[in-house]
Amino acid sequence: MSTKPEFGEILPAATGSEELLQVLRRRRSTTVKTMTGPGPSKSEIADMLEIAARVPDHRCVAPFRFIVFEDEARERIGDLLATVHAANQPGASDKEIELERARFTRAPLVVGVVSSVNPEHKTPVWEQQLTSGVACYNLLLAASGHGYAAQWITEWYAVDARVTTELGLAENERIAGFIYMGAAEDDPRERARPDVEEITEWY
Repeated sequence: MSTKPEFGEILPAATGSEELLQVLRRRRSTTVKTMTGPGPSKSEIADMLEIAARVPDHRCVAPFRFIVFEDEARERIGDLLATVHAANQPGASDKEIELERARFTRAPLVVGVVSSVNPEHKTPVWEQQLTSGVACYNLLLAASGHGYAAQWITEWYAVDARVTTELGLAENERIAGFIYMGAAEDDPRERARPDVEEITEWY
């Protein structure tokens, strides 16, 4: 159940939670090729998007929006990807075209996170873009909290002009990521992580 605070409500400055720290220490994306159903319900999707939007946002620009792909919409965008790929790659085989057609049906739910910057706003564009990236990450965490595997993907269609036009993106917008969600067929293994001991201390 959502516990969205009311505007002006006093909120805790910090929440001491070892459980939360353990979730963050062990967070791991699940590759979309290992996803299956079921996917999130309508109410779960609404809650996850609400959580995703709770991000640091300098001057409250809200420089992002969401596009939800579920049910038949995944097949319709798959038809678009197949058509565009065939046009971009005239020598593409039927197998390659069908692979593109199936992109969005690899998981029960896909959410496109759109970076929607306001270039006229005094908040720098770079800061606005970072906010949309954090929205992607928050969505990964929200999916995990609801018990779903998730992966943040861009791939070629995130930057293809014909695809983004068909998705309704304006000139000031770009895809920050597509978040795929579903049930995991297998638990992922830990991957290599950066050595955080390699830091610089400034004096």
